[in-house]
Amino acid sequence: MAKIFPIHPKNPERICWGCDKYCAADAMRCGNGSDRTQHPVELFGEDWNDWGLDAADKAEPKDKP
Repeated sequence: MAKIFPIHPKNPERICWGCDKYCAADAMRCGNGSDRTQHPVELFGEDWNDWGLDAADKAEPKDKP
């Protein structure tokens, strides 16, 4: 079972978000390289979870008179 992905972690820079192990940035176990995978909040900002493929559907209700 996969872990629940945190939406707004307190210190995202301390963890590698590349897999379900969530290793410390200086002790990665998965061997996916020497760089850690950043959390989406670091890449896209605080509102990263509010936009995406279905953002247009959420923003504009389809009420036609």
